[in-house]
Amino acid sequence: MTYKDIASVAGKGGLHKIIQPTRTGVILESLDDKKSKLVAGMNHRISVLDEISIYTTSSEEAVPLHNVISKIHEEFNGDPGVDSSSDNDELRAFFTHVLPEHDQERVYISDIKKIVSWYKIILKELPELLVTEKIQEK
Repeated sequence: MTYKDIASVAGKGGLHKIIQPTRTGVILESLDDKKSKLVAGMNHRISVLDEISIYTTSSEEAVPLHNVISKIHEEFNGDPGVDSSSDNDELRAFFTHVLPEHDQERVYISDIKKIVSWYKIILKELPELLVTEKIQEK
């Protein structure tokens, strides 16, 4: 499985594995213990993790999400020390440590909370994705 196979659905917490496209949408399965299925249609906003980038102030203007998640894993090795209920200043400091060049005006605290939450889900449910990502970068 890769980041192309994982999606976030607006209004639905967590991450979902893309099972199969349909004529009118896509079939998703939650990446939690429930493994509940969802048929997402035209009225759902679906974001595939491979297509998400984080705004930066550098010349590249954005960094792919999977690079940020890999960097979190390299720096903190499974324990980022923050979660989605952490203090806003603590979350901002954490993210500045991980990606110092992130655009603080366009990367909101809610975005950082999602990234931390997604990292923890990937660490728990798909740890092989973090190992594979690390091997591919070298």
